[in-house]
Amino acid sequence: MLQQRAETGFQVESTRLMYSFARSPSEVAEAQRLRYRVFAEEMGARLSGHDGRDIDGFDALCDHLLVRDIDSGEVVGTYRMLDPHMAFEAGGYYSAGEFDLTRLLHLAPSMVEVGRSCVDARYRNGTTISLLWAGLAKYMMTRGYEHLIGCASISMADGGYNAAAVYQRLSERYLSSNEYRVFPHTPLPLQALNSEVEPMVPPLLKGYMRLGAFICGEPAWDPDFNTADVLVMLPISRLSKRYADHFMK
Repeated sequence: MLQQRAETGFQVESTRLMYSFARSPSEVAEAQRLRYRVFAEEMGARLSGHDGRDIDGFDALCDHLLVRDIDSGEVVGTYRMLDPHMAFEAGGYYSAGEFDLTRLLHLAPSMVEVGRSCVDARYRNGTTISLLWAGLAKYMMTRGYEHLIGCASISMADGGYNAAAVYQRLSERYLSSNEYRVFPHTPLPLQALNSEVEPMVPPLLKGYMRLGAFICGEPAWDPDFNTADVLVMLPISRLSKRYADHFMK
């Protein structure tokens, strides 16, 4: 059954955007339509949804964060969140389909998984991303959860060379300790993709690292989205002071 939770939105008057949490099936459908436009129409992903919506079995169990253009009323950014209770009801985390999460499961009572993040191409800027992160920070803080995990995607449009280069660059500084390591079910063949490509780190993944997150192991290949996914973890205790002061006030 769809989770319906009344939440107070947060509005930034100067930007004419606001975030809120979906309170009805129609608001969830707005997020699903945005996801379809971005993932299927723009990125060419093979999706199981219909009627112009990206839908899967986790949607009905998740909470959905929305960023909305106040003037047009349009949803222009979204995340979905699977908390520990929802994950139990779902039989596990979505990312378990891509990774062996065994070493993280002792954290499950305090761990929220985020996913299906996307932003309309016209709104891909720091303001929209900041509102999404502010919403996530409020979600974690008000519910007392301590660990945030999720898959961050890197396009495979070039055959995976940039994804391999991004992983090699980030792993030098942001790789987790062994106790938090996950293992991809379908690993990206890093050795075969070794090259001198200068990595282009996706803005969202770069932002996670700035927040204080680390990556929990090698990338998995997602053929449906044609992306290389890395499992990112952000313990709230590691959230950099600069961002904590901004998002958690």
